[in-house]
Amino acid sequence: MILHGYWRSGAAYRVRIALALKGIGYRQVNHDLRTGGQADPAYAALNPQRLVPALDVDGLVLTQSVAILEWLDERYPEPPLMPADADGRAIVRSMVATIVTDVHPLHNLRTLDALRRDFGGSEDQVGAWMAHWMQDGFAAIEALIARHGDGFAYGDRPTLADCVTVPALYSAMRFGVDIGAYPRLVAAAARTAALAQAAHPDRQPDAPAP
Repeated sequence: MILHGYWRSGAAYRVRIALALKGIGYRQVNHDLRTGGQADPAYAALNPQRLVPALDVDGLVLTQSVAILEWLDERYPEPPLMPADADGRAIVRSMVATIVTDVHPLHNLRTLDALRRDFGGSEDQVGAWMAHWMQDGFAAIEALIARHGDGFAYGDRPTLADCVTVPALYSAMRFGVDIGAYPRLVAAAARTAALAQAAHPDRQPDAPAP
């Protein structure tokens, strides 16, 4: 199993968390997004979208982090990362979608570069843009955790919701976004991160030396 990623990619971080929680071994091949490494022809042939992550399992190439997460949970069902009941799975999927579709695309590297390059956004404007959409999504997740969480985002064990919220909070803290209004989210993410310490960006082989 080969995970193509980048140490600070939130989407790759999601997959590393799931792999760590399930105790699945893998090898990493990393592509530096800052220098356009994902556009290398060899990687573009593997993943035509030229994004990370991609998971190569004996020639089966999976792209898009949520698809990879669900595949991992189906192929390696223990410990499960989705609730056993249909209602619970729908709630977890709604939490995942809130982060993956409504928050993450609005603060990833190519979006921020476009704001600066195409619209002349200043750093203050770009920072305000990120903070607005992150906090909007976090507020929704905080309310859902209050309703459905019991130590984790949903219930009393990690789910795919935790796999996506941990990297989102990591990005928020990296960009200096205030997360003080979301104590349940922060606490649930801290519990998950403690269970998946090997997945942290700073512990990846391509992370810069301290």
